[in-house]
Amino acid sequence: MSDTRTRAGRSRGHALVTSGRTYLWAAGAVLLLALPFYLDRFWLQAGLFAMAAAIGAIGINLLTGATGQLSMGHAFFLAVGAYGYCALAGDGEDGLTGLGLPTWLAAALAVAVAGLAGGLFSPIAGRLHGAYLGIATLALIFIGQHVLFNAHDLTGGSNGRDVPPLDLFGLTFDEHEVVVAAVPFGSAEKLWYAGLVLLLGCGLFARGVLRGRPGRAMNAIRDHKVAAGVIGVPVARYRAGVFVLSSMYAGLAGVLLALVFQRTVPDYFGMTLSLEYLAMIVIGGLGSVAGAVAGAALVSLLPQLLSRYSDALPLVSAPGTGGISPGEASRYLYGAAVVAVVLFLPGGLVRLAARRDTASPGTPGEEA
Repeated sequence: MSDTRTRAGRSRGHALVTSGRTYLWAAGAVLLLALPFYLDRFWLQAGLFAMAAAIGAIGINLLTGATGQLSMGHAFFLAVGAYGYCALAGDGEDGLTGLGLPTWLAAALAVAVAGLAGGLFSPIAGRLHGAYLGIATLALIFIGQHVLFNAHDLTGGSNGRDVPPLDLFGLTFDEHEVVVAAVPFGSAEKLWYAGLVLLLGCGLFARGVLRGRPGRAMNAIRDHKVAAGVIGVPVARYRAGVFVLSSMYAGLAGVLLALVFQRTVPDYFGMTLSLEYLAMIVIGGLGSVAGAVAGAALVSLLPQLLSRYSDALPLVSAPGTGGISPGEASRYLYGAAVVAVVLFLPGGLVRLAARRDTASPGTPGEEA
């Protein structure tokens, strides 16, 4: 009888947690859909940067968090996606290389080009691991920076190049305003919904991969590659395939970033950006889609918030005016966050949510 009551209590507790999650997700979805009607351009752009960062972070989390492959070259594939879109969609009127393709097709092809670049590197990714792969991918950053600064006809050199606005189903994602419910929708408002759709699709696809047979194989490779090979997992093939998939995620993030910035510049796609992506997945939680999104939101929003409120914060000031610039302060803060997570919360931010669920009422015996 006591066992029956215990099982019933656990069932009720599980039902309450599931119901609570459903309501929370529904409320969050409504809030995200309504935000463009109430927020100004700064906050919408900050949210779009976070969405693009989350897409890229999901990709590197598949590679590093789920498969155990260290990559220092993620920024290179973001640059391939961003500049690939500009070259494929540009009309050449600015004197730079442009094929003039429909922008929706250019975006899709830019992601494919990023995947192709990852595929060209995948034989190396399939055979190296750990620090060796990290050093090999680091070379991509130096190669990419050299090309971005010197291939002027393609990239515009140090000045960068303008980004053609996306045109999809007759809707152009530019500054031309479309009035919806008495609210003018510019490029940021329009891109907000495109970013939500892309992030949702990328998140669901990655979640399906991690929960299916490929995810189990990737985790086996991460935990013990020799044992994975013994049980029949093609280690080199999986490593190469995940590297290509991660590169495509980065390419898509690069396209979205280019559309938000409206101009691409080589300085952005350097080693610092790659390090930020590693910080995102460590802070959020390795091998978790939700962790990648949470870490990306923290790392990408922090410098923007510090810039916005630098006048009200001690020691933080605008660049060139003395004190610590918002960018430097943000790096100090999320660097400290990485150390704190490694020491005290190895599972990242998602571990906090997991602890809350296990401590939910109605689940006897789990408080200990």
